[in-house]
Amino acid sequence: MPLEPLSLTRGKYRASLATGPDDLAQALALRGLCFGLPGPDGDSFDDFCQHVIVREIRSGRVICCYRLMLLEDGSQVDRSYSAQFYDLSALSDFPGRLVELGRFCIHPDFSDPDILRVAWGAMTRLVDAQGIEMLFGCSSFAGTKTEAYLDVFAMLKARHLGPARWLPRVKAPEIFRYAARLRRKPDAKQAMLAMPPLLRTYLLMGGWVSDHAVVDHQMNTLHVFTGLEIGAIPPGRKKLLRAVAG
Repeated sequence: MPLEPLSLTRGKYRASLATGPDDLAQALALRGLCFGLPGPDGDSFDDFCQHVIVREIRSGRVICCYRLMLLEDGSQVDRSYSAQFYDLSALSDFPGRLVELGRFCIHPDFSDPDILRVAWGAMTRLVDAQGIEMLFGCSSFAGTKTEAYLDVFAMLKARHLGPARWLPRVKAPEIFRYAARLRRKPDAKQAMLAMPPLLRTYLLMGGWVSDHAVVDHQMNTLHVFTGLEIGAIPPGRKKLLRAVAG
């Protein structure tokens, strides 16, 4: 399912689809940097994805990137990256188009919130153009130690678990069953401080998460499956996103 050409400029940044080997090489290099690898990050899924890059216009540097895998309906969900770690059979009957968002990263030297806004504005434009009904992926936490994120997990359990009809089942060999194990009341301030920005954005839009986290030693991360039904995004949030998307 090829995407139409994309170009979205807001302030100091421009989002576009990677259109050649140089664009892709810069995205993979940024991913390697963000994930603490000795070189570029890449895997076999890159060949089946479209790649969005955000450049700082002044310098021309790629400072944000993510990849998208478009699926016609839930019957194709086993093709996704997430399906390596989660049993997604509950989503196999999902009737509409889905897109998996993965490898989302922002250069560590840049903290301007407009970067995230432009990235999501580009995503909004693509979702609207393709008639996407669900966005999903793995939201990652740095490191594999659960202790640093107990307030986050307690908040996810209390407020953001996915609906039973779509909830992924366990597949990965090493997981943290936080929904079953945690009995603590979350400290909301600490939870928000420790929560990854991408996951925070999903949740602000009405997203939901799996009831367990996967321990991924290869990427040195913990991650939770995250789903967002487009129809569930609050009207005010949709308005803000479409204002950026133009």
